[in-house]
Amino acid sequence: MQKTIEIENLSVNYGKHNAIDDISLFACKGEILGVIGPANSGKTTFLKCINRTIDFTSTSKVNGTVKVGGENVREMTSVHDLRRRIGMVFPLPVGLPLTIYDNVAYAPRMAGVRDKDELDELVETCLKQSALWDEVKDRLDSLGTKLSGGQQQRLTIARALSHRPEILCLDEFSIAVDPVTTMRIEDVLVELKKEITIVLVTNLVQQARRLSDRVAFMNQSKLVEFDEVDTIFGENPKEKLTFDYVRGYFG
Repeated sequence: MQKTIEIENLSVNYGKHNAIDDISLFACKGEILGVIGPANSGKTTFLKCINRTIDFTSTSKVNGTVKVGGENVREMTSVHDLRRRIGMVFPLPVGLPLTIYDNVAYAPRMAGVRDKDELDELVETCLKQSALWDEVKDRLDSLGTKLSGGQQQRLTIARALSHRPEILCLDEFSIAVDPVTTMRIEDVLVELKKEITIVLVTNLVQQARRLSDRVAFMNQSKLVEFDEVDTIFGENPKEKLTFDYVRGYFG
């Protein structure tokens, strides 16, 4: 498998607090990497290192190597180019105060796309990929912020896909979404992974089991175990802590 993300000996400190302690793992094209673990285990910090939004935290200190497409992200001259390659979806939907159409077209326009036919096709494609097109195709000029919470989260996914990323990172995407919408988005992710790499941070252990090809289990800033999903959720993971966590004995 082609490795699109490679993490080697990554450590992150916020001042004196060690948020990530020497982790190494990878993610491949055509796969979903599930990242699980209790709160404050370093999962969101891990995502921030991939697209360098960790740079926005002045107290952060990053050591180790993060590669995207074989390139060290710390050595890239344009962080904006890096972030265009990585779509991000956060726990709560963040809708721009724009129409549904303009929410999706915003990033391509900022990247210089001006042809209306190209934008129309891109908006439709992204809304279809996020399972939202059929619900909004007749009201694309309505405000995106008027959509329901579940629809806004799917609009956020459409916006993340609008710059044709190589990688899609989702941080607890279902935290404010109803179960029916969650299942629809999960179906979307299964289809999307055929084209891109997906990194799914989730506190829903069974969601990670359903969707992931590989799973990274983090606890207290450390990577406890990283393996294929059947091993992590099987009867004999390498670490007893993994066995206990995925069965709900703590967390």
